[in-house]
Amino acid sequence: MSLPLPPPPPRIELTGSPREIGLEHGKQLAVQIRRQIQVYSAMFQRTSNLDWPAVRNISVAYQNTIRSLTPDIYDEMEGIAEGANLSILDIVALNARSEIALGLFSDGCTSLGWKLKGNDHGDVILAQNWDWTPRVQENLAMMSIDQPGHPKIYMMAEAGIVGKIGFNSASVGVCLNAIRAHPTDASKLPIHVALRLCLESTSTQNAIDRINSLGGVASSQHILIADQSGPLAMELSPLGNAYIPPNNHGYVTHTNHFIANKSGVIEPHWPGVGSHERLERINELMNGLEGEVGVGDGDAEFRKTLRQRIFSDTFNSPASICCTENPVKPLETRSRTLFCIVMKFSSVAAPSAEVVWGNDLAGPVPQTHILEMPWA
Repeated sequence: MSLPLPPPPPRIELTGSPREIGLEHGKQLAVQIRRQIQVYSAMFQRTSNLDWPAVRNISVAYQNTIRSLTPDIYDEMEGIAEGANLSILDIVALNARSEIALGLFSDGCTSLGWKLKGNDHGDVILAQNWDWTPRVQENLAMMSIDQPGHPKIYMMAEAGIVGKIGFNSASVGVCLNAIRAHPTDASKLPIHVALRLCLESTSTQNAIDRINSLGGVASSQHILIADQSGPLAMELSPLGNAYIPPNNHGYVTHTNHFIANKSGVIEPHWPGVGSHERLERINELMNGLEGEVGVGDGDAEFRKTLRQRIFSDTFNSPASICCTENPVKPLETRSRTLFCIVMKFSSVAAPSAEVVWGNDLAGPVPQTHILEMPWA
């Protein structure tokens, strides 16, 4: 049975200096940012036995790192805090929530990068289902960020967070899969800051070089990045990175466990999320799909096919590619698919994305909001 369709997210357009961008972000999404703090406060208490004042105390180390390594992004965070009338540590905590929780949040997510073969335009597809607690859905926003010296960014983001899932005008895009592993290192970049650096980059190699030049990331995470040359799976950790290129069919898939990274991180078993099962399943589905679509299909038809054949799949439910809530889990940590995004990069057209908002990915249009980035 389909769930009630949530209202579509707000679309906010941010421009100017880092501080101006942050101020407008904070002002326009102040209510949503405060709700996010309430959501994560409950999750930290449930998963880590930390109240919000303790979370803010831990955030001081990340505050120092962000201010030192990425001062422009820190200025933007200060603007968000001022615009929302909150402490800078509240905003740092939201942006470092993956690191502070030490991998205890039960994110899901299944991602796909695909360079289409036999396509004269060299089209590259970057797509994922974003699985997370439904309590944050009302706090998500579609953002554009236009700042001097960088490509224009379009992303789906949580209120108060500076980097998430999306792409830029230089045809660089990112998806994210959480990895549950130890250790963390507060002297390195939180993953949401690293995502923002990717979205400010002009190529995949530019993004890799910038992250590495700043010392790497603070926690184990997977970023599926793509530019017009194709996708690349980046398995990142504070102990070292690994990179997975597309297979012989031109695609690479990922879920919530490391495949190639042997840096020595401790990655305990993550029950109930079905990461290995989802990875095996998406590869099985792609093997059946590859060769059937891509050449001659219109954008709308192609994206619909991906949703219906891949991202609406409920095998091994509730821990399926299209995730549904597991009623045996505590309410604070239940996840379900909140949206599906399909990005496209082409040599003959501007980059674009379609976002299907809601859990009924295979349903008819009236059961979903189908949103476009860029928007008119």
